[in-house]
Amino acid sequence: MLPSESRSCTAFDGTRLLASGAPDEVAAALRRAAAAGAAGPLLVFDDRSGHPVEFDLRGSEAELRAQAPPPRGRGRPRLGVSAREVTLLPRHWDWLAAQPGGASAVLRRLVERAMRDGGAQRAREAGEAVDRFMLAMAGDLPGYEEASRAFWRGQRADFARLTDPWPVDVRDHLRRLAAIAWDEAGR
Repeated sequence: MLPSESRSCTAFDGTRLLASGAPDEVAAALRRAAAAGAAGPLLVFDDRSGHPVEFDLRGSEAELRAQAPPPRGRGRPRLGVSAREVTLLPRHWDWLAAQPGGASAVLRRLVERAMRDGGAQRAREAGEAVDRFMLAMAGDLPGYEEASRAFWRGQRADFARLTDPWPVDVRDHLRRLAAIAWDEAGR
């Protein structure tokens, strides 16, 4: 995953939290840690997906910050509208043609409704982020499997008890991710 695709990420030097926030800020902190001789491994995770994030740490700090493209403008293209191909069966096109506002308006409304009602998908994605981060950072720690089971069962007290002996920064970040996932699941 490219750093620019992430809204926020978190970097670790081994099990010590280095930085959390916007990708350009985290990349700058990562570069400073690498230059200072960080013990490592230096790992960065996308906060939303739990996927690892890679940065090209070569060049100046300004070049590093420039890796993330500027936010897209508004409009048509300034509104952020982008034309892409949609492939549908003829009966789908017929149905869309019969709807008020045209195919684009109907598709936008359907997507907006799905996004609003997509709690189960958001909960699943948040849970997968916890799972990815926990496996990468705590997979070898005592109680990992039991903690994973407790997380997926929603057993918050057991999860907290099982993660208590883990390195503080890893444990705290994991608990933040787990709280987000549980909140999404409860909506």
